[in-house]
Amino acid sequence: MKYKLLKDVITSIEEFENSVGENGSKDFASYKSWLMNDTSYRNVSWEGKDDGRSADSIINTLIVHLNRYAKTYSKSVIHKTKFVSQEDFIYLINLRAVGPMKKSDLIKRNIHEKSPGIQIINRLISNGWINQIDDEVDKRSKLISLTNEGEKVLEDNMEKIRTATSIVAGRLTEDEKLRLIGLLKKLDEFHLPIYHENKNPDDLLAYANELLKK
Repeated sequence: MKYKLLKDVITSIEEFENSVGENGSKDFASYKSWLMNDTSYRNVSWEGKDDGRSADSIINTLIVHLNRYAKTYSKSVIHKTKFVSQEDFIYLINLRAVGPMKKSDLIKRNIHEKSPGIQIINRLISNGWINQIDDEVDKRSKLISLTNEGEKVLEDNMEKIRTATSIVAGRLTEDEKLRLIGLLKKLDEFHLPIYHENKNPDDLLAYANELLKK
């Protein structure tokens, strides 16, 4: 056995003791508190930081990069399948998870414009993976739902989808994943209502910036 975990714990305790100094409390409660308030992330560096590149700038860049990495891995998922894009299986996954819904609701859930969203839905209907059913609440409306064929094509490719998803998360620990989810949810909760306002491009930045200041 290599006792990697034990070595990591010992290293962590050494860092804790060094950080509190000779006169600081070194009991277990203090160590736990130190772990929960670890500020080592404040020393993180990035290209251009010393020349004034802001944290906002690098956050935007890294999010764009991650989106492109995810799309690259998705190409391996759709390779040699009837999927045209990653959005095909994402729409199917949403329908399986949530159940029947209106076309507009599915499009909004995926943060899509109406026109490309309708194209994806029509393609899925053409493939026999989803169908339209009557809305029992609103008889004038139609709902879309996953068909048996859609369930099957999703299940046939689910292993590859899960693999691609896992690769995108890289070597993050479970704790790091949970912390990242919390931060991303916070960003999503800020941006989603703004997105649904569908503001004119001339007004969007000013509107969002005012909300940011509140």
